[in-house]
Amino acid sequence: MARVIPDGWRELEVTGAAGREIETLRILAEGLPDAYTVYHGVHWSQVEGRHAVFGEIDFAIVNRAGDLLLVEQKSGFLDETPEGLVKRYPGRSKSVPVQMARNRDALLSRLHQRPGSLGVHVDGMLYCPDYKVREPGGAGLAPERIVDADGRGRLTSAIRDILPEGAAGPRADTVHRFLRDLIRLEPDVSALMGRAREMVTRVSGGLAQWARQIDMEPFRLRVSGTAGSGKTQLALAEYRAAVEAGRRPLYVCFNRPLADHFAAIAPAGGLACTFHGLCDLLLRDAGRTPDFAAEDAFERLVDGAAGIVPGGDFLFDVVIVDEGQDFSEAWRDLTLRHGRPGARFLWLEDPLQNLYGRPPVPLPGWVGLRARSNYRSPRPVVRMLRALFPEGAAIEAASPFDAAEVEVLTYADEEGLKAAVKEAIRLCYSAGFRRDDLAVVSYHGRGQSRLMALDRLGSNSFRRFSGRYDLLGQPLYDEGDLLLESVYRFKGQSAPAVILAEIDFAELDDRALRKLFVGATRAMMKLVLVASEQAAAVLAERL
Repeated sequence: MARVIPDGWRELEVTGAAGREIETLRILAEGLPDAYTVYHGVHWSQVEGRHAVFGEIDFAIVNRAGDLLLVEQKSGFLDETPEGLVKRYPGRSKSVPVQMARNRDALLSRLHQRPGSLGVHVDGMLYCPDYKVREPGGAGLAPERIVDADGRGRLTSAIRDILPEGAAGPRADTVHRFLRDLIRLEPDVSALMGRAREMVTRVSGGLAQWARQIDMEPFRLRVSGTAGSGKTQLALAEYRAAVEAGRRPLYVCFNRPLADHFAAIAPAGGLACTFHGLCDLLLRDAGRTPDFAAEDAFERLVDGAAGIVPGGDFLFDVVIVDEGQDFSEAWRDLTLRHGRPGARFLWLEDPLQNLYGRPPVPLPGWVGLRARSNYRSPRPVVRMLRALFPEGAAIEAASPFDAAEVEVLTYADEEGLKAAVKEAIRLCYSAGFRRDDLAVVSYHGRGQSRLMALDRLGSNSFRRFSGRYDLLGQPLYDEGDLLLESVYRFKGQSAPAVILAEIDFAELDDRALRKLFVGATRAMMKLVLVASEQAAAVLAERL
């Protein structure tokens, strides 16, 4: 796959000429090998303005040797005149070959001002995806330099014929520096995050649309969906539809932060809580107050709830179980009994996020559905995960965002760990992310994490779970400005930039892979791994 500079073009929702050029970018990115780099000006931050690389040059393609092919795209209709192809605009017209030659000469003039660039070969091509050139010989350009509507399928092969891959040479760096200076486009990360969130929400919403079209009686649907496949959107759509129909939904998951997030975005009229929260509510309704200070408080909580038969407000028309891979058979039974006769049941799970080693819960008679497309994680993250799993993870890269490659920092001891995390934070800040966009996620649980023992790191104070609960079972957090969570608690959540820290293992076994999978798929745009030297060496062997 060719590298495209600048990034961020997949998030665009544009029309007109810019929209057609985005389509062409996709063809070039997917159809050219990694020996090529495509420079373009069709960038989200420049859509309303001028979006050519230079003058009317739309794409500048560079091979390994540093040679250039300038591709001019003319969408819509063209006129064939005795002087060659002409593009007509309101109140004016432009000769296509004259325009291409002028812009090529202007670019060459500026390029040759750079030391070491005199040997660079520069060629040109016209791409008109909507128009068939009737008389290629009279177009004013060599026929082999024209790809028209009839030849759209051979665009990338024509480019490779004109511009072979070439051998790496010193002048390539000069050309790349020149084009980067010429484009001068630096993406606004905060705006790009907004675009990325909108598009990911839209494309991952497909699961919520078609999964709910399944018609069965009784409704018993089990969805095994990978991270970022749209499971939460499906749960929210089912929950919202129940409320709008005057029915009461119940949403139950394992992690408290996920339950709190869901409750915050779900409409009023149902109940969203953790499994233990549901047990707590049931006990309190029966007049019994759980003692969360007890060492085995949660075991007692479950045992106490099991002895109560739910009724009244604890019976629901729709029951949604999220993070089903973390439920035991006993928890399954205690949750599903809250459904009224004829209730709809939806079970959502991701076997790759099973961090507790629990066996799959049997659901005999349920209809199963698999969703393998990850729309949330940047494609470099998914590529890394597929490389790590022995036979490739059951996950497909479907994100519109092709971010920078995953960065790996190493450490040898505790001081090295602190230094590496500080550097990871700096990398995220320098890339344009703010504190609210960043999450530091420990590979270990709270009890084994060295980071969790820190109040702050450099100028950053940590906002973290204290390990304590109030009298109502609400988790208490330490004050701080940078979120620090364990991989266990952050499961089910996401952040634009994630630092997965304290990665430490001697062998990349199943448990290590699952923890890596969970932590890595929390990132929406940028992922930095902070690993021990031992773990980094193991990862390097697989990547």
